[in-house]
Amino acid sequence: MNEKIIEILEVDPKDFFGAQNSTILQLKKYFPKLKIIARGNKIKIFGDDAQILEFEKRLEMLIKYFDKYNKLDENSIEQILLSNGNSAKNKNQSDILVHGVGGNRIKAQSPNQQKMVDLMKTNDMLFAVGPAGTGKTYTAVALAVRALKNKEVKRIILTRPAVEAGENLGFLPGDFKEKLDPYMQPLYDALRDMIPHEKLEGYLEKNILQIAPLAFMRGRTLDKAFVILDEAQNTTHNQMKMFLTRMGKNAKFIITGDPGQIDLPRRQVSGLKEALLALKGVDGIGMVYLDDKDVVRHRLVRKIIKAYKSIETE
Repeated sequence: MNEKIIEILEVDPKDFFGAQNSTILQLKKYFPKLKIIARGNKIKIFGDDAQILEFEKRLEMLIKYFDKYNKLDENSIEQILLSNGNSAKNKNQSDILVHGVGGNRIKAQSPNQQKMVDLMKTNDMLFAVGPAGTGKTYTAVALAVRALKNKEVKRIILTRPAVEAGENLGFLPGDFKEKLDPYMQPLYDALRDMIPHEKLEGYLEKNILQIAPLAFMRGRTLDKAFVILDEAQNTTHNQMKMFLTRMGKNAKFIITGDPGQIDLPRRQVSGLKEALLALKGVDGIGMVYLDDKDVVRHRLVRKIIKAYKSIETE
């Protein structure tokens, strides 16, 4: 009888093994001739070589499935264990950007969100502009997470200017990270929907995922990265130019913002508005203008945007 130890590194073993080791129990039923013991992030198998080899193959398929869909139920396990080598659920997945926490399917929710998805297929830089609630940031983050999962990029970098509603970073309590977190919260919220907690923490520790204020981009060359500049309406001319010229090889940039919510000092020109004019028609740069029809928050948000638009145009 031979022995093999397999270490689970790609996914969180607690979630992968399931409640009361349900995944292991199904594996034991499928491989009755093997002795299977799961401890921590390791699986120890005893049996003949052919059976162990088949076990490794099926286990790898289960891990890949769980890593992609963030869930693994009894039916999915059975389909994979009984399949001819192809993982389950490959049909009708083309419109799904990413499977979020708990297997939640994240996809474009409006025509202009879908336009963002389509334009990123043919452009390396995209401006997505529109009012609050139109899903521009959320869609951008989903596109970044998908690119990372598909190994199209090696890291995700999320940034925004630390200027918000007249507040100053220096007046907030706490250390630097605690001062910064409120500005980055919308980005954290989107990421927590799409990446399981343990994996998200691992990405942050390994700098695969970086979240930083715009000032920290100066002097960097961002290669093989998916970079999102959020709240870009609050950039100055110099900040926007600095950011756009950080683009390195095999990089993807998305710039999101709402020109109607500029918090810069009076008479300060928004770097976003300027860039939209200067870069219009440049090959390789896409532009999407979202509006109240794209709002995916509470139905009242759309009415609020319309109401303010009518006041502001009077």
